Amino acid sequence: MEFTLKPVGVVRSPYKDFSQAPYQGRFSDAVSEIEVFEQFSPALKDLETCTHLIVLYWLDRARRDVLVTRTPYGEEERGVFATRSPHRPNPIGFCVVELLEVRGNVLRVRWLDALDGSPVVDIKPYSSDIDSVENAVIGWFREVSK
Repeated sequence: MEFTLKPVGVVRSPYKDFSQAPYQGRFSDAVSEIEVFEQFSPALKDLETCTHLIVLYWLDRARRDVLVTRTPYGEEERGVFATRSPHRPNPIGFCVVELLEVRGNVLRVRWLDALDGSPVVDIKPYSSDIDSVENAVIGWFREVSK
């Protein structure tokens, strides 16, 4: 089965390549912009009422042939589905961001770890009541971060 994704916008960030981006967006207070394409502007209605967003984006410069990788947290190899590596079979980025401002079709956000020029696939409101799972863990991460 194949399907087609159409970008709804593009990221404007200070990160030009993977070496500049933080391991996780929450590790940086850098402000980025998401330019939503004009034809999708009506989808922004009421977005200014949200404090945080889930941004799904395409990691267009990532490798798609990586199944096992090392993380920044150790030398042991891990399956990419157990990591947040950008290099994976379908390189979809996921980031929870703080929405700072909506200016027309441009969203100013904090905590986005996407590279400049990354295509945005979707934007959804984040809710700590719905999206947060208390005490969720990544077992291997808990062990290496002690």
